[in-house]
Amino acid sequence: MHVAINAHLLAHTRSFRRAGISHYVEQTLLQLGALDRESRYDVYTTRGLDATALGLPPNFRVIPSRLPTINPRVRIPWEQFLAPLLLRRSGARLFHGVHSVVPLASPVPSVVTVHDLAFIRFAQTFRAYNRAYLDFATRLSVRRASRILVVSEHTRREVVGLLGVPPERVIVTPNAARAHFQVPEPGTLEAFRARKGLPERFVLYVGTLEPRKNLTTLLEAYAEVARRHDVPLLVGGGKGWLYDAVFQRLEQLGLRERVQFVGYIEEEELPLWYAAATVFVFPSIYEGFGMPPLEAMACGTPVIVSSSSSLPEVVGDAGLLVPPHSPAAFAEAIDRVLGDAGLRQELRERGLRQARSFSWRTTAERTLAAYRAVLAEG
Repeated sequence: MHVAINAHLLAHTRSFRRAGISHYVEQTLLQLGALDRESRYDVYTTRGLDATALGLPPNFRVIPSRLPTINPRVRIPWEQFLAPLLLRRSGARLFHGVHSVVPLASPVPSVVTVHDLAFIRFAQTFRAYNRAYLDFATRLSVRRASRILVVSEHTRREVVGLLGVPPERVIVTPNAARAHFQVPEPGTLEAFRARKGLPERFVLYVGTLEPRKNLTTLLEAYAEVARRHDVPLLVGGGKGWLYDAVFQRLEQLGLRERVQFVGYIEEEELPLWYAAATVFVFPSIYEGFGMPPLEAMACGTPVIVSSSSSLPEVVGDAGLLVPPHSPAAFAEAIDRVLGDAGLRQELRERGLRQARSFSWRTTAERTLAAYRAVLAEG
């Protein structure tokens, strides 16, 4: 078996691109490397990201581009024009597009991963150029791909319902929390608190600052909570796009002194931020999967999420589910968790169990099975 994988969204820079899709690509590659030492893999990456950065076995050939393909205006021509040429030269028998798109003129069968359909559901939150390409190319890609991999049952239903894909061609390959997301040692956590000057209790949000993350609703809910609890809100995450409304609402609510924006959080510190928080709140309107709540649960932190898209599927009965457009309901849920130590302990225990039910090995096993099924069909 000889597979080519488009891994150009595997980021190695300190930015919001070090987020869900990049982690999905990295973890899937690592687990495929552990499962399959016989097949040949060509892994196409962005400029500067070579084999030494990934630590894959010898049957994985990492091929960095000479171009900065992390930029979509460069990556899109690569996907549609260079990739077919490279496939013909390499002799690969299968192509895997890890983010919604495969070459429309691919000379070999393909598998495509669809993480979400936000560009359809929330088209107004995308730049026009990106949205138009994703909409056009994804619709054609899922029709041409032999198998479509999705990261949740929610995304599976959307791909079938919105894009008209036969359900038997769609396979759920769920995400998981990475290994370093775990409950830290008490001494390590206390040292981290002291180093960062963190309060004993705080509410935490982590995620890219963009419209569908619904941060204005969180701010409105927190404005109510702040009247009853002397507990700050800490917001972690890089700026994505169209985030000005968040800071405008912050000013309107008079919360500048109560809310701290800590910016992008380094990977090695993120589990400690989760574990230090009293409660993690994730009000997102739409997620293909929703990694932050799963990561928080893996670190032993109670979670509150919106009852929309894939989030109930990820959290299960391990967190509190709240209507996404109800600041009052979020405020009530935060009040409950802050005021009830027994509830916090119960959510902690349920969250740890729920997080363990997801595995990157399962993701890779199902991905590998899809590769083999496509090639067996000839």
